[in-house]
Amino acid sequence: MYKFQDSYQNEVHLSFSIDPYSNNPKHVWVICRYKDQWLLTEHRERGLEFPGGKVEKGETPAAAALREVKEETGAVVSKLEYIGQYKVLGKGKTIIKNIYFAEIERLIHQNNYFETYGPRLMFELPSSVKNNSKFSFIMKDDVLIYSLKRVSELLTSNKK
Repeated sequence: MYKFQDSYQNEVHLSFSIDPYSNNPKHVWVICRYKDQWLLTEHRERGLEFPGGKVEKGETPAAAALREVKEETGAVVSKLEYIGQYKVLGKGKTIIKNIYFAEIERLIHQNNYFETYGPRLMFELPSSVKNNSKFSFIMKDDVLIYSLKRVSELLTSNKK
């Protein structure tokens, strides 16, 4: 388990075990790869980020992850893997999110990408994401760093 503060000085707890904070989280975040590139979305207010959002009533977190990726990027997921879960102890409320890794089969153009401008592909994420105003606050804490290490481990083990 990791413990740190986000850019708003909220305490964040991150774990790569199964459901350490809740077996019914209300949010998801999905790190996506498509043809050796990172697939992000550009949120209209927050900037560049991996897709994610709220789990709707009656929906599993995994189903929410698939839906959010499709809505925000037009992507069809070929493989979805649970990575971990994190908890943000915010001022007034606690948010718990499942983190997934998705391998994307294809991108389908949509007329509407909901609250985003749609898919954005990047071969590499800049090392200065924390200080880059083009990126969402969601990308600026250590959840991204630790999760990308975990994804790298998964990709390496999948190649064996």
